[in-house]
Order: sequence, then structure tokens, then C-alpha cells
Amino acid sequence: MTVIEFNHKLQYLIPALEPFAIKLTKDSANAKDLIQETMLKAFSNKDKFMAGTNMKAWVFTIMRNTFLTNYQKSARQKTFIDTSDNLHFINSTNVKHENSAYSKFAMDDINEAIENLDDTYSEPFMMYFRGFKYHEISDRLSIPIGTVKNRIFLARKELKQVLSIYADKY
Repeated sequence: MTVIEFNHKLQYLIPALEPFAIKLTKDSANAKDLIQETMLKAFSNKDKFMAGTNMKAWVFTIMRNTFLTNYQKSARQKTFIDTSDNLHFINSTNVKHENSAYSKFAMDDINEAIENLDDTYSEPFMMYFRGFKYHEISDRLSIPIGTVKNRIFLARKELKQVLSIYADKY
């Protein structure tokens, strides 16, 4: 594969990389930096790419490994070693103390809103919340999977409306 072909295929992959980068970094600016660093690494290691293999998977692997390396590096930078006799590792992130009364009120409101849901909606919603898959809920409640999805959607919609006062808080 020539350098021009390689560069063209690499540029073609950028739109596919963007959602994955945003998913990893949770920030569009950091995602753009990650894409740029991935492209640089892929281009500088083009000799390691074997023609006939899946280039998209190769570049996605580079991106994932780059993200993990950067994450581990930042975690190490936030850790200090205490040189006293006990040699403790101290994480430097700031300790945050909060008044739990506000969150207790919020949880009470959430629980009340769920209790006020009609049973046809609350039962599939709570099963989904507890980790059941759609098909498991469908089997246990003996209803079609489309109905399960619809009831969960409607329950979420109603809860969102009832709990809208918390939308700006969290």
C-alpha cells in the first residue's frame, strides 16, 4: 500500500472515530485531541500495518490504547508517595464533603415517583433498572419485547416529567 493510499484510508476513518473518541473521553475537545494523537501514531507506524488486514480495527485499537495510556498517566500524576516511615500512597484528588440532606430529599422524591407509576409501567421499569435485559423481562412478564421497551420508555418519560425540578441539579 502506498503512502497516499494509506493516508486516504486513514482520513476516511476520522468520521467513524469521532463517536468512539467522545464515548471514551466524555468531552469533545479531548476527543479531538485523542483523534489527532491517534492519527499521528497510525501514520508514524504505517510500516507496522499489514496490507489486507482490517485498518479500521487497527486504528480503533490504537485509539483505545492511547486513551488508556493517557488515563493511566494522569492517574499516576495524581498520586503522591509519602516519604514518612509508613510510606502511604495518597491520592491527590480533592476531598469533597456534601450535605446529604439534599440527596435524601431527591431520593425520597424519586422513590415516591416510582411508587406512583402504574404497575404496568413500574414493574418492567424496575426490572430493567435492576439489570434485566429486555428479553428477560419479556419472558418473565409474558409480554412482547416491543411492549416491554414501550413501557420502559413511557415510565422514563413520566419520571422525567415528574422529577423535572432536579434536571438542573444533576
